Amino acid sequence: MHLLHLMHDVPLWVTALAVASAAGLYSIGLMLVARALFGVERLKLNNEVAGFKFAVVGVFYGVLLAFVVVSVWEDFHTTEAAVRNEAKAAVDLHRLTFALPVEGGAEIRQRLLSYTDHVRKFEWPSMALGQSSDDVARDLDQLSQAIFNVQPQGERELALYQDAIRLLTVITDNRNERLDSSDGSVPPVLWFVLIIGGAITLGYPAFFGSSNLWAQILMIAMLAVLVSFSLLLGLAFDYPFSGAVHISVSPFDKALEQMPPNWPPP
Repeated sequence: MHLLHLMHDVPLWVTALAVASAAGLYSIGLMLVARALFGVERLKLNNEVAGFKFAVVGVFYGVLLAFVVVSVWEDFHTTEAAVRNEAKAAVDLHRLTFALPVEGGAEIRQRLLSYTDHVRKFEWPSMALGQSSDDVARDLDQLSQAIFNVQPQGERELALYQDAIRLLTVITDNRNERLDSSDGSVPPVLWFVLIIGGAITLGYPAFFGSSNLWAQILMIAMLAVLVSFSLLLGLAFDYPFSGAVHISVSPFDKALEQMPPNWPPP
């Protein structure tokens, strides 16, 4: 199953429970097998050397995992800002159209309202699956054409027209930003490295020997939970429009509330 579909189709708590349980069973099971094969006393001889190497492996993996988590967290906030900026630009463009020639301004408002509404209805569900909406793309083309059809007369209308073009560019660029982010920013090969690295990190405690079996099991279980939850945190933020942790469509809801059909608003 693609990671995006996992985040979209499976509740986060179910995924977290399954991943943490699998990681714990893997690590604890490997440790118990090692104890059965080699014995505790023989494994104790590895503690000093294995402890040093485990520290190196843990630091290397921890730095790599932290880098990915911080990176997807920053991308999440960048995408969230792009959504807000797109919605604000739509509101600004709507208000500006009342100062443009009547016929051209009315057509722009019609296209803009359709675009904003369809982003909410069609593109948000599509982005949850890493896809875009053809309806919204068509709306944006029609909005662009409506703006291009305006023939400004005089310096005032020319200045307003230039600002309308600027706002259209803001809308287009920020839409592209959120579409690019919807399918994740971490390449599959990096997720593969993180998963293999996690398996190696969780397998290392099998080389240690402790007289207190239950204490060792508890320590391994806590390590498994920490690693699995850190991976899930990165996965949740890597797909900003899917799963329990996702960017809300509320900026576009609020934008529509600020787009009256006439000016001044009632």
